[in-house]
Amino acid sequence: MLLSKFRSFIKGTDKVLFPLCLAASAFGAVMVYSATLSGLKDGQVMSGDLLTMLIAIALGIALCITISVIDYKIVLRLWPVVAAVCLLLMFLLFFIGVGPDARSDSKVWLNIAGKFTFQPSELLKIGFIITFALHLDAVKENINRVKILLPVIAHGLFPVALVILTGDLGSALVFIAIFLTMLFMAKVKIGYFAAGGVLGLAALPLLWTKAFSGFQMQRNRLLAVYFPQQLEESVYKTLIYQQMQSVNAIGSGGLHGKGLFQGTYTQNGLIPVDESDMIFAVVGEELGLIGCVLLLLILTAIIIRIARVGYRSNDFIGTLICYAVAAMIGAQAIINIGMCLKLLPCIGITFPFMSAGGSSNLCIYIGIGFIMSIYRSSVDRAPVNFRLSRIRTPFSD
Repeated sequence: MLLSKFRSFIKGTDKVLFPLCLAASAFGAVMVYSATLSGLKDGQVMSGDLLTMLIAIALGIALCITISVIDYKIVLRLWPVVAAVCLLLMFLLFFIGVGPDARSDSKVWLNIAGKFTFQPSELLKIGFIITFALHLDAVKENINRVKILLPVIAHGLFPVALVILTGDLGSALVFIAIFLTMLFMAKVKIGYFAAGGVLGLAALPLLWTKAFSGFQMQRNRLLAVYFPQQLEESVYKTLIYQQMQSVNAIGSGGLHGKGLFQGTYTQNGLIPVDESDMIFAVVGEELGLIGCVLLLLILTAIIIRIARVGYRSNDFIGTLICYAVAAMIGAQAIINIGMCLKLLPCIGITFPFMSAGGSSNLCIYIGIGFIMSIYRSSVDRAPVNFRLSRIRTPFSD
């Protein structure tokens, strides 16, 4: 009996995606170990950052496997609970949230028992994907009607505004990427995207002078990358230091890198937050261009595999969830690499599977669990025209 269940579990498990995710996490753990190696005290085996990462990965894998064997449609029926938990955690940030020492305006973490911190915006990404997919599924036949599309847009922009208010502009960009991807997959007319782009560009001056007037640090970081002449030299050097060290470290790695645990910048603590935001710089310095390409190949394979599961899904909502998770992972990676290469301003965002952030690793595996559940429901079955039923939402006509 147990053997039969085990065989059924193995048969329904995505034997490509899951090992790829494990490989990416193992890669990340090694690089975080290297990034924190120089800071270890005598007799200390690993840093607190690495320990937190490993605990998060282990818990995430356990949740991933559990979710993968449950029909995701059952979980979707619990969307009010998911939404309530995510929103409660986000609203708690305004009262008991904490942020980096240099960012008094930022409240992005909840302190747990004084030992661990949790970033609710990471869980909110999963909650948003679930509720927004349900919303789009409920109105998909009339999605291009203005009176239907406006509430959809309001739904999509609500989490963006919420995370901005907590001072987490990096997560806001990821939410926007998820939002736009899901709208595109729901076949919203291109004209609406164009109109939204024009309105966004027209609103930039107002956003810069009014909406983001309280985010001076982020504004200065953007100026440091694109308009350095607008800043005093001392301010510019302070703001750009982290990214310049990252660029120099990556450049010094060359083709083959300086060797694992041998990076000059990494092992001398010359790259601030290299275990998290700047982990790509550690890969570039110690493993060189070859290591960076290997990392990107693994991540690209994960994204393509997730998209393939979505393409083969038996229902529209499964497709939406898959492409949304792929967009989440891809957007985080692009933004993080852009920061490390000084192509984008430094806004503090983790590299999927690689960075030391416990919240990010945990919640990514929750998302992967949903993908594997969708895969399990579709394996050995041809896609059919299926509409999610028996789920009551406030979005239905």
